[in-house]
Amino acid sequence: MRAVLIVNPNATSTTPAGRDLLAHALESRVKLTIAHTDSRGHAIDIARQAVRDGVDMLIVHGGDGTVNEVVNGVLGECGRTPDPDAPAVAVVPGGSANVFARALGISPDPIEATNQLIDLLSEHRKTGTWRRIGLMDCGERWAVFTAGLGVDGDVVAAVEAQRSKGRTVTASRYVRVAVREALASARKEPSLTLYLPDREPVSGVHFAFVSNASPWTYANTRPVWTNPTTAFETGLGIFATTSMNVWANLRLARQMLSKKPKLAAKHLIRDDDLPWVRVTSEAPVACQIDGDYAGLREDMTFRAVPEALGVVAPPAKGL
Repeated sequence: MRAVLIVNPNATSTTPAGRDLLAHALESRVKLTIAHTDSRGHAIDIARQAVRDGVDMLIVHGGDGTVNEVVNGVLGECGRTPDPDAPAVAVVPGGSANVFARALGISPDPIEATNQLIDLLSEHRKTGTWRRIGLMDCGERWAVFTAGLGVDGDVVAAVEAQRSKGRTVTASRYVRVAVREALASARKEPSLTLYLPDREPVSGVHFAFVSNASPWTYANTRPVWTNPTTAFETGLGIFATTSMNVWANLRLARQMLSKKPKLAAKHLIRDDDLPWVRVTSEAPVACQIDGDYAGLREDMTFRAVPEALGVVAPPAKGL
């Protein structure tokens, strides 16, 4: 089996020692090539070349942004049926949140994740198959676990601006930025309109989160839930609000952080297992895809694409 190990050396928890340990563990099991990313978007190019070379598996050692780039390099343009023979994707977490890996059942600890990967490769030799998961077609690129418009995008844009100034990105920094942006959004008139299958459009929406898996994100080790029953094997989840009342949203935030979340509020629009979600805006608003700032958008449609990608991961729970 031919594999490419794609390493983002600038990811939060990626180290040369961890990379070498991972490479050493893999070299006796696969024919391994190691590639390092050196700029944003580089992982897309590496993945595309790996597809052309007929590689069987891509192993990502980095954060969610690197994973997103690799997946987009593997699958190519949106709007077409993914190639079932495309390389499978494995993840050994190296970022700060590692939402995608955790949602797949991969340990956030790189050493434990490496051991998981070795066991999964052994299992693959017996079955000859990979787990297949659904992804989100965002029109302009693929998303693996989340996208959002409004305050969600504002938060990501603000954090990326701080990162560009050399500041370390931590969960506490995200929380501080999120509180600031939420308070700023509360003073703005809602500009979004939400379109869902078989429903009348909903206007007056402040923000919209679209999910392909759960939880939505993590605050350090604590999961943050928006659509608890949304999974890689279902359609999309939507979480949106028609009010930015501080007290109402504080109650909602407590529900999102609960160990047994029961998400309900008069101003909350939430649904699961949707084939598509469309969001429009009266003026350009910030958009994020898999935790990376995508720019300002006025019209986005998100579509669920079942079994789009082969992944090296434990079976889905309950399946």
